[in-house]
Amino acid sequence: MTTPTSHSSTSAEAVTVSTDDVLQLAAALDGTALTAADEGYLAACTGYNLASHRRPDVVVLAESAADVVAAVTFASEHGLPVAVVATGHHGVAPLEHGLLVNTSRMNAVEVDGPGRRAVVGAGARWNDVVPLAADHQLTPLHGSSGQVGVVGFTLGGGLSPILGRKYGWGAHHVLALDVVTAAGELVHADATQHADLFWAIRGGRSSIGVVTSMEIELFPVSRFVGGGLFFDGEDAEAVLVAFARVTADAPDELTLSVAFLRLPPVPGIPELLAGRFVLHVRVALIHAPAEIDRLIAPLREAAPLLLDTVQETPSEGFEHVHNDPEAPAPFSEATSMLTELTPDVQRALLDQVGPRSGAGLHIVELRHIGGALARTPQTGRAVSTADASYVLWAVSIGMPEDDATGIAETRSVVAAMEHWSTGTRYLNFAPEDGRPEAAFSADDWARLRRVKAEVDPLDLFRTEQPQA
Repeated sequence: MTTPTSHSSTSAEAVTVSTDDVLQLAAALDGTALTAADEGYLAACTGYNLASHRRPDVVVLAESAADVVAAVTFASEHGLPVAVVATGHHGVAPLEHGLLVNTSRMNAVEVDGPGRRAVVGAGARWNDVVPLAADHQLTPLHGSSGQVGVVGFTLGGGLSPILGRKYGWGAHHVLALDVVTAAGELVHADATQHADLFWAIRGGRSSIGVVTSMEIELFPVSRFVGGGLFFDGEDAEAVLVAFARVTADAPDELTLSVAFLRLPPVPGIPELLAGRFVLHVRVALIHAPAEIDRLIAPLREAAPLLLDTVQETPSEGFEHVHNDPEAPAPFSEATSMLTELTPDVQRALLDQVGPRSGAGLHIVELRHIGGALARTPQTGRAVSTADASYVLWAVSIGMPEDDATGIAETRSVVAAMEHWSTGTRYLNFAPEDGRPEAAFSADDWARLRRVKAEVDPLDLFRTEQPQA
């Protein structure tokens, strides 16, 4: 997100950094500073999404907030833009130069059971947090995969596939942030201290500052009923009708999504899904396990089931719902928010990705939102969900230079549903396509830009979404 006085390019001009400069930086760190000549450089630059290209002049494997301060200060002094990676699940603009802060080693987690809160390091993953919270019969607003980074997920909105409709967006339940600003200062931001920074970074993410730790709320959930219902793709119409029926009247405790899957027969893909068209309905119900059979009966009766894995499970079993792959892969995505799932919307979607569409897209997903996700608290950040009922997400697997057809298909599916779109999108699914304002309302985007201009007037943090 640039300002009128800042650089307009997401790539930095080449800046010469000497070996002595990097050695001097390394000597000041608890962690490590690497250049392209060093062993471990590529691994430190590479995240889960292998389609994201990062080749910075320097990468800092930070182990402390002091390391982040030193890295940002070094970058500022040498004219290097700054990017951040923890797990790298989200696709970002290419980074050809600059300084990359890798926070994956900063994964400490402290849970306050009586206070129902946790403090998590910048590199913590959900698998670092969920088991510790479960020891206190509590659960965070986590994502679908335990491999996803807590900070990036939450600051991009934080759409929990299990607790979201009951408790809202993860970003709304951030209590405080420790942030390194473009001035190289470590500040504590919350609703009363550095309140504008606190608001903006929950959506502006690392284009506003580098978060070193985050305090989040935990919720009184220790068990839930969840899993998947799998159907042959030929039954897509009947399943989508049932999905629309169930979500239209779903209580806030019930969260559903449906994925149209056409996954290749490669290692890591389950036999049930490999090389065939399958519908996967994801189910999660909290606080009312006895109601599950009644609530999802229309789905179970919609068509013959290939597999039904819905069962009661402790909160640590959350990955059982989506069964996301753990191995890194290259992928590109497109997304929007939809207002409804009427018969017209269903037909339009089936025309794009149904059994007679000729589609080849690997994943097209609809996530039901609403409930608490539609109610923004006064302290909430810019998650624009006005009139939104579903999140549409299209994914093509492959390196961008080899996947022009797949990338075009992701955009085509989203464009075909534009008539029913709210005009905004969920930031964590948004591609780096030069339209960051599409994730925000006009007022929130204007406010975000004002805060950016105040806290980072020289646009040091210009290599991560949102940017313009």
